[in-house]
Amino acid sequence: MTARIDQFAAAPDLMKSMLAMEETIVGSGLEHSLIELVKLRASQINHCAFCIHMHTHDARANGESDTRMHLLHAWQESSLFTPRERAALGWTECLTEVATRGAPNSAYAALAAQFDRREQVAVTLLITTINAWNRLAIGFAIPHPVDQEAATA
Repeated sequence: MTARIDQFAAAPDLMKSMLAMEETIVGSGLEHSLIELVKLRASQINHCAFCIHMHTHDARANGESDTRMHLLHAWQESSLFTPRERAALGWTECLTEVATRGAPNSAYAALAAQFDRREQVAVTLLITTINAWNRLAIGFAIPHPVDQEAATA
């Protein structure tokens, strides 16, 4: 897989806002483990190999278990996820697939039961941001690092 363009080289001024949003999310007070689970789940739904690779490695480096990452596709059937994580993952799935799923009251109620109003905005911006990153990586065919290493070997 060969990248179509490097968005950072092509438009560094435009990418500054994406990087700033990323910094905002990291500084929002949300747990790092929750941030990585949301990023990984949205990336799975969007089939973004680059982001799945990145967030699997980031989550593992920050103490996330392989078991939970393997079960993330089936989080609803697993007791390994906290009510707070479950609410965020449900909201992630709805907003990532908003065209077909909408944002039902039940998903919002679950979110509101676990997150205060500021945190609800932070989780929603987190979901928005990872979906934007997924679209950049998929649209510009950004290969995940293993492909890059294989291409240079």
